[in-house]
Amino acid sequence: MGFLASCSSSYQAVHQKAILVDTHNDVLSQVVMEGQSMEQDLTGKAHTDLVRMKKGGMDLQVFAVFCDETFGPGRAFNFANQQIDTLEAIVRRNPDKLQMVFTPAQMREVVKANKIAALTGVEGGHMVEDKLENLDHLYSRGVRYLTLTWNNSTSWASSAADETKGSGFNGKKGLNDFGKQVVRRMNNLGMLVDLSHVGEQTFWDAIATSTKPVLVSHSCAAALCPHPRNLNDEQIKAIGKNGGVIHVNFFSEFLDSAYTSRIKAFIAKHDLEIKELNDKGVKGMDLRKTIFQRYPEESKNIEPPIDALLNHIDHIVKLAGVDHVGLGSDYDGISSAPIGLHDVSTYPLITKGLLERGYSKKGIAKILGGNFIRVWEANEPKGMAKK
Repeated sequence: MGFLASCSSSYQAVHQKAILVDTHNDVLSQVVMEGQSMEQDLTGKAHTDLVRMKKGGMDLQVFAVFCDETFGPGRAFNFANQQIDTLEAIVRRNPDKLQMVFTPAQMREVVKANKIAALTGVEGGHMVEDKLENLDHLYSRGVRYLTLTWNNSTSWASSAADETKGSGFNGKKGLNDFGKQVVRRMNNLGMLVDLSHVGEQTFWDAIATSTKPVLVSHSCAAALCPHPRNLNDEQIKAIGKNGGVIHVNFFSEFLDSAYTSRIKAFIAKHDLEIKELNDKGVKGMDLRKTIFQRYPEESKNIEPPIDALLNHIDHIVKLAGVDHVGLGSDYDGISSAPIGLHDVSTYPLITKGLLERGYSKKGIAKILGGNFIRVWEANEPKGMAKK
């Protein structure tokens, strides 16, 4: 099950024993679809590659299938399928490391075989292009959650970004009748309803419509960091009552409300150097690493400590209970994570921090993956044929 089996310290042993699940990683759309291979060492270029996933103890990775609102009708659904094709090709090339799974039972067998189980979730309802048959097709290909909206609203659901601006779809907020049909079809299929990115009215409409426990794949607590992408306390409590699970996002901006002002001040101070590096082709993580290395004293306190992430976990546990929180890193979809959590090899540090805060081994196993597995199993149709 993963990471450094020879290590004897308690946090490493606890981490190794648990089934580690991350419900949101953007490596497919942000790295692989841009021409890089996660089969190679992408250290310094991306958060994710297969070797570092294994080092971090990953057992089940949900790969986000994503495109933005510029992929309109006729393109978004096709691009979603293209990303699934790409992941399947990677799996075929690496049968000893990675395997696609469709059910929790399959996942357990793959983990037992010391391989990483690969699952897909579609980030953005616009990719179904207003057709329930497209939803059915994505499910048949192994997609096990749909994020009802990305930052853009669909024709049937309003996003958090749009509701915050006072808009939605056609001047409306929440789910319309077709949106409720989508949720009901997902319940029938066994596809988890993901409420990250959705507007508050959409959230409440979906909670009222769904007959199954819901998922929040990569969001944090608004009480600690008041960002539109985060959940307020009433929403967190509602997830607990629904039986669902909230997976905490690692993005510094969602964890620490002061992060944005710190990074903006740093960028403004070194704007000319950053532009010069850009002109030389130094971009992305390489650019960030280069400029931070030039100014180590200035940069060391820009990103929050791991405690910021643990505080969000604590807050959700306090409101909803330890059965309703997990990890949804958003790696390769974020520009900054807490100090130490620089890539997919670093998950054991979260286990260490949870132990230091007094969490039991049983509680940690739930947070690392058990809670997601429970919700996934609760969404499976009764009597479904195991693929």
